[in-house]
Amino acid sequence: MEAKDTVMLNIVMFPWLAHGHVSPFLELAKRIGKRNLTIHLCSTKVILDSIKKRVNQIDHPFLHFIELQLPYPPELPPHHHTTNGLPLHLNYTLMKALDNSSPAFSTILQQIKPDLVIYDLQQPWVPELTASLSIPAVMFHITSVATLCHGLHSTIKQGVEFPFPELNPQDSYWVKKYVQEMKSAETNDKERVSNLFSYLRSSEIVLSKTFGEIDERYVDYTSSILGKRVISTGPLVKDGAEGDAISESGKHVMEWLDKKEKGSTVLVSFGSECYLSKEEREEMAYGLEQSTVNFIWVIQFPFEERISVEESVPEGFLKRVGERGLVVDKWVPQARILAHENTGGFITHCGWSSVTEAIGFGVPIIAMPVQYDQPINVRLVVNAGVGLEVFRTEDEGFNRTEIARVTREIVLEDKGEEIRKKVRYLKEKFIKEGDDREIDLLVKELIGICRKRN
Repeated sequence: MEAKDTVMLNIVMFPWLAHGHVSPFLELAKRIGKRNLTIHLCSTKVILDSIKKRVNQIDHPFLHFIELQLPYPPELPPHHHTTNGLPLHLNYTLMKALDNSSPAFSTILQQIKPDLVIYDLQQPWVPELTASLSIPAVMFHITSVATLCHGLHSTIKQGVEFPFPELNPQDSYWVKKYVQEMKSAETNDKERVSNLFSYLRSSEIVLSKTFGEIDERYVDYTSSILGKRVISTGPLVKDGAEGDAISESGKHVMEWLDKKEKGSTVLVSFGSECYLSKEEREEMAYGLEQSTVNFIWVIQFPFEERISVEESVPEGFLKRVGERGLVVDKWVPQARILAHENTGGFITHCGWSSVTEAIGFGVPIIAMPVQYDQPINVRLVVNAGVGLEVFRTEDEGFNRTEIARVTREIVLEDKGEEIRKKVRYLKEKFIKEGDDREIDLLVKELIGICRKRN
């Protein structure tokens, strides 16, 4: 290997086919690529087309896009080679199609001849494939270390008391749902559930999108279970002023927000792949109305259930809230909205990228988890003092009164001041420390792994 300042690693990055996974991989690629590395981001055409719109390649000459051809049955045409807009019943079909693309991925690796592959949790077959080609593989866990810690313990140390009870969901609804989800996953594909832990066969480190103050206390225990060191990538929060091209609808949203008072508005968004039922949308609408807080509400629908904004909310709702609320069903510049001084709260499902963005921009969190890792992320948010959870009972969905109460407390009331103060403090730490140190250490680790190969 050459000296550090002339090292040119060639890395293939391979995220799962969901925006919430692709985005952290892309942000990591931007950061490590600037350390004299060449990055090949491998995904399907529909994913890559969406990424290219958000990346100025003049600023990122080290970043290259490699298209992966998936074998697909008739019900999974190329425009469905992403979870965004995918009919829910085809999620497992997409997963199996990606599994069956391993020969095509092998051909790509043989052509590029990378020094290293960074892969995602949903591709458990990658370490064995890369080992057959004598290429080291490192897993990138795009959610919190706390989530990884909780999942590993419940799977590997069954019957042993979990040493971090503060991470256990406090809401009885989630205790019941978590058990149901695990049973459902095992019933659907026992072999694949066990394969999710194949990263135990990958290289000696695991990357995690984590950072101090909120998540670092779980690193040592997670490393001890894995038998591998967990290396932080930092929060990978996108610059709020960074130049995504803004659509006409996005410009309208920003112009509307410019007219509001400082800290007066909440953003309501559950990501691109979490959908509220009709009943949940109704409770959210009435909760926002009762809160008297300004709001931007981004409503998403599954592909097969697409309806208009007017049909998706209670009759008369838009007229009653008037200029106090804006409801949109199109893409919005989330980072720009959260970075805006007039934004004072974020009603979110607590996907990990949404959590890190909120904290990175100093916006308090109103937590309403929907699925997967989100209930664990909520516990991190609440324990860190940067947000509150909207509770629901085991047999109930969202409750309008609870939504209104928590929203008012976070944005308007004196008792929410400590939360507002704490999230501003963490924002300043983000600005002061950034993630340059973590990225520098991470790149050293990657170089070390490649040296061992050679």
